[in-house]
Amino acid sequence: MTYTNEVENMCPVAQGVHHGAAPIPEEGKWVQSKEVKDISGFTHGVGWCAPQQGACKLSLNIKAGIIQEALVETIGCSGMTHSAAMAAEILPGLTVLEALNTDLVCDAINTAMRELFLQIAYGRSQSAFSDDGLAVGAGLEDLGKGLRSQVGTMYGTLKKGPRYLEMAEGYVTGIALDDKDQIIGYQFVNLGKMTDFIKKGDDPNTAWEKSKGQYGRVADAAKIIDPRKD
Repeated sequence: MTYTNEVENMCPVAQGVHHGAAPIPEEGKWVQSKEVKDISGFTHGVGWCAPQQGACKLSLNIKAGIIQEALVETIGCSGMTHSAAMAAEILPGLTVLEALNTDLVCDAINTAMRELFLQIAYGRSQSAFSDDGLAVGAGLEDLGKGLRSQVGTMYGTLKKGPRYLEMAEGYVTGIALDDKDQIIGYQFVNLGKMTDFIKKGDDPNTAWEKSKGQYGRVADAAKIIDPRKD
């Protein structure tokens, strides 16, 4: 190691009390994290690409520094889905430090990795106070039944007002309006359930009907409009 003359000419002064790294909560324990293998936890990071046309939610389950599980959810960019496919293959088996320096192709996924690292390194994980953390597979629980991402898509104009297109429950097929043309509910089809019904042998029309639902005061509607056409 090379020192400048200024440092070489200094007299030594002993360092005082030093307790090491502050402990952080990890899977029900307080850990002084000094090495990559000291990091464990399940948490999320959200990232965006340079032109901010797309976003990514990245969820990692890390045990003793090694990524055991990765969930990559993207929105707003078609190319990002292909980058996510690569990331899901690349990330498991890497250390969290390797993942931070891995070319995940997409800016949004890289940014999500950075934001996730900050949380996990400072003990802000979702599993910080869960004994032994979350089981591998917990990432799929974020998706719910049908294993589909929770997506909301809304659109509105000053001239024509709001349109609900996609809710957490599913694809919106109808918006219920009262006699003042205000939204009081909506009808939807859960596409995840519909696909499962078809896979089990139902014909598409039957699966469509079985997957329908509604929310709000649909029964009181003065009219129901198709949000994509009306």
